[in-house]
Parts: sequence; structure tokens; C-alpha cells
Amino acid sequence: MKTNYKLQNFTNGNIFEDTGWLLNDPEYNGSSLIRAVYEKKSLEVGDDSLGIYKFADWLPVNRYLKNSSPTVTYKSKKLAALLNLPNLYISFSGYWPEIGAGMSTCSFKETEAYSVCARMFPGQEGVMVVASAGNTARAFAKVCSENNIPLLLVVPEDNLDALWFREIINDNVKLVCTPKGSDYFDAIDLSNKICSSPMFFEEGGARNVARRDGMGTTVLSAATFIGKTPDYYFQAIGSGTGTIAAWEANLRLIEDGRFGSGKMVLLPSQNSPFTPMYDSWKAGRREIIFKDENEARENALKIEAKVLSNRRPPYSVPGGLFDALSDSSGDIETVTNSELKAACRLFEIEEGIDIHPAAGVALAGMIKSIESGKVDKESILMLNITGVGELRLKS
Repeated sequence: MKTNYKLQNFTNGNIFEDTGWLLNDPEYNGSSLIRAVYEKKSLEVGDDSLGIYKFADWLPVNRYLKNSSPTVTYKSKKLAALLNLPNLYISFSGYWPEIGAGMSTCSFKETEAYSVCARMFPGQEGVMVVASAGNTARAFAKVCSENNIPLLLVVPEDNLDALWFREIINDNVKLVCTPKGSDYFDAIDLSNKICSSPMFFEEGGARNVARRDGMGTTVLSAATFIGKTPDYYFQAIGSGTGTIAAWEANLRLIEDGRFGSGKMVLLPSQNSPFTPMYDSWKAGRREIIFKDENEARENALKIEAKVLSNRRPPYSVPGGLFDALSDSSGDIETVTNSELKAACRLFEIEEGIDIHPAAGVALAGMIKSIESGKVDKESILMLNITGVGELRLKS
């Protein structure tokens, strides 16, 4: 089958064809992420009517699905003035019709779902399995329901309040839950067991190039709006996949040549007390080591931003978050529940729209990075607001 891309092993550089839903290099026995290498090195942005597929030159897609909406980037005025940031740009994934943001799940997880599902060829056999802490499940349920793609969701029972929808979900989407007291890692573990059956296949998470490149469209939105790649990048992380995607998009923009030659400094944030990547990064470790798995599970349940509770993130894997932070001279912040709540209130007051807790983590982390002197206030800052407008939509 002919695609507009090939796949490349991050570790050894091996380039190979995508022979169908590959999540790893079939000729490599070790652990490594793979990347998409696109035929077109110069990005041509399509019309807004294409939704996320306006960036199809750099998406590993084999078809376009209906009802997608792209990330919208705008230059902040009120929040920027309050924080004394003359070049603060907000990349906004959610629901705010007044600025053209039309993601009806109110989450940037739609960028993943529309890319991943469009990587599938029509008539692909089997049922795709997606494990999620909430927002990803909501996005995949919407996309698969509207486009008649068989899907099985695996979600912790404690996170079911995240599965709200504007429309009734069709019967081609099914749901199973891990029991109360379980977390996202338990959902991943159950999904792996389900995928041992030939009836099912795993979506792949961070290993799926379509998921990462869909998330990377947030950076493409910012760079094409601003005219250059931002200097600093802020986002909340649970798995870190979105920050890896931002790094990869930045590298493609450098290769394009029209958006500058610099690398964004990646400054993601975790929600305390669940901070495994922060702890490992500050200790200078590639590996994440939990002293007590039960304590880690308990801490994952304590955070306000439940979607950030991944106990097995792609931090250590070659091409993962450790490498992204190292290559970009990045760092990780931590944000408490009270700090993220204050940031959510601040954003709604200054920008005029409600944001999800994870987006509050990103904003609070940005403020802490600025106050600590890590960030030059005059630089071009990109704040990735990954979930917006739920209260607005539900009202």
C-alpha cells in the first residue's frame, strides 16, 4: 500500500515501509519509538474546512474522517498583560465557537483520535482497543461512533464521569471498566490482556505515530500562525506523549526551514503528588522507579487532573520524553491541586472561557517557570491549552 510517509527507528535510524498498523520496527528487537518520515519536507497548510486534515502533509493518514476541528492559536492580550508577557501565544484545543474552536469533546485528544482512526484503511479487520483515563476515551468514542469504526474502550470505573457526550454513542463502540480504586495503568494492563485475542488490536498509545503526529498539530498551528517556531513550550503531562509530539513537530519545522532553526525549550508540568517523571528527571535517571507501587497508585488518585495519572509513561524509551527534554534543554515543573485550581480561575477571568484541570496545570507550571527565571519574558511562548469550554458547552 502506498503512503505519504515511511517509518524510522529512532535508535538506529532504520527506515522502512508501513506495512499496516506497525507500532515498532519489525527488524529491531530492542525498545525504541518509531517516527513517520514524510515525503513533503515543506508543509503546505490546507483550508480550515479540512479540520485537522489541513495538516495532512505531516499526518500518517490514509483517509479523511468527518467532523474534525483543528487547534486554534491566538495571541493572548489580557492574560499576557497581567503576566507581563508580550509574546504569549495560546494554542487552544476545545470548544469556543467565537474563535473557531469546535472540538465537541472539549479536549485536544481529538487531534489523536482523528489522526489514529484515519491511519486505518477502510475495511480494516478487528476491533481497536483504547485504554484511557477519560478524555482519550471520550474523543475516540466520538470519532469511532460517527465514522462507524469498531472500538473497545477500557477505562477505570472512577473516571467514568469523563465519558459524557453530546450525542448518543452508536453500538460499534463498547466499554469495559477496571474496578473502583484502580487507575490508568490498570486499564492499560487489562487492554493488553484483551489484545491477546485475535479479535482485537491495540491502538498503541505513544508508540502509534498517528497519535503523536496528531498531537503535534498543536505546534504546527502555533508555528504557522506566528510565522516561526516558539521559543518555549508549556503543557501538562500524564504520559508525556504530547510533549514528545511537540519535539518531533519542531524537528520537522526546522527541516522545513521557513520557521527558524531553533529548538523549543520544552517545559511540561506534572500534578503533585503524582510526579514520577519529575522525580526521575530531577534525579538524572532515565528509568522511572517507584519505591512503593501502592503509594504511587494512591497518589494517582489524589490529583485533581485525573487524566495525568499514567504510571507507565513513555519517558524512558529511546525517542521518549527523557530524550525530548535532553535534546531541547527542557525541564519539568510540579503543580499542586490548589495551584492548578487558581490557574483555572485566572484563565477564565482573563481569557473568558473555562479550562480543564490539566490545562490549569500547564498554566500554573508556566507561571512557576517564569517566576523562577527559567524563561525569558520577551521570548515567544506557546501555552498548549489542551481542554477548554466544557462548562460552556454543557450550559
